[in-house]
Amino acid sequence: MQRGIFISGIGTEIGKTVIAALITQALDADYWKPVQSGDLSCSDTMKVKTWVSHPAAIFHPEVFRLNTPASPHYSAELDGVQIKVTDFKLPQTNNFLVAEGAGGLMVPLNQSETMVDLIKHLGLPVVLVSQNYLGSINHTLLSLQCLQQHGIPLAGLIFNGPAVPSTTDIIERMGGQKALFHLPPLAEINQAVIADWAEKVKPILQKEFFSKNSADESVR
Repeated sequence: MQRGIFISGIGTEIGKTVIAALITQALDADYWKPVQSGDLSCSDTMKVKTWVSHPAAIFHPEVFRLNTPASPHYSAELDGVQIKVTDFKLPQTNNFLVAEGAGGLMVPLNQSETMVDLIKHLGLPVVLVSQNYLGSINHTLLSLQCLQQHGIPLAGLIFNGPAVPSTTDIIERMGGQKALFHLPPLAEINQAVIADWAEKVKPILQKEFFSKNSADESVR
C-alpha cells in the first residue's frame, strides 16, 4: 500500500508548503502537488525542490498547472480545461509521499468536487496545518469536523507561525487532537533552516507516521 500523507490547511497562505518541505526532508520523502493554481514561474514544487536537500527525493509533476492564482475550479475554467477527481492517481514511488493540496479542504476543483473528494480518491491521511489569526479557531475546528464527517483519517495537526497558547489549547481540547509540533516564524527559509528543523521533528514524524502502522517499517 502507498505510504504517504496529504497536507491540507485551514485556509490559504498559512504555511502548507514550508511544512511540506520540512516533512519531505525529515522523512527522505517524495513531494507531489496535484494542482498548481498560478505562480507557475515560482510554483510550490519549485520552492520545495529548492528547500529540500536530501538526495532521494523525487518531485513528481503536477497533473494540472493553471495560470491564474485562484480557486482551481475558476483557474481551470479560465484556461479552458476541466478538472475531475478521476484524472488523478498516486505517483509510483518506493519512497514515502508528501502530497500538498491547494488551499483548504472545501476548495472546489469543479462544479461538484472539492479537495476533500480528491483526498478520499487518493486514500491518504491528512496532516492539517493551522496558523493563528482572528477566526482560526473556528476554521481549524471546522476543518477537523469536516475530515471526521467524511471519514478521512487525520495523520496529525501542526501549528505554524506565532505561538498563541490559549488558541492552541482550546483547539486541542475541543478538537480532541494534540498537535504534532509547532513551527515558529522563520526569519529565513532555505536548505539549512529546513534541514535543521527536519532533524528536530524527525523522531516525532517517524513515530506518528510509521510506528503506529508497522512495528518493523522504517524511513528509507
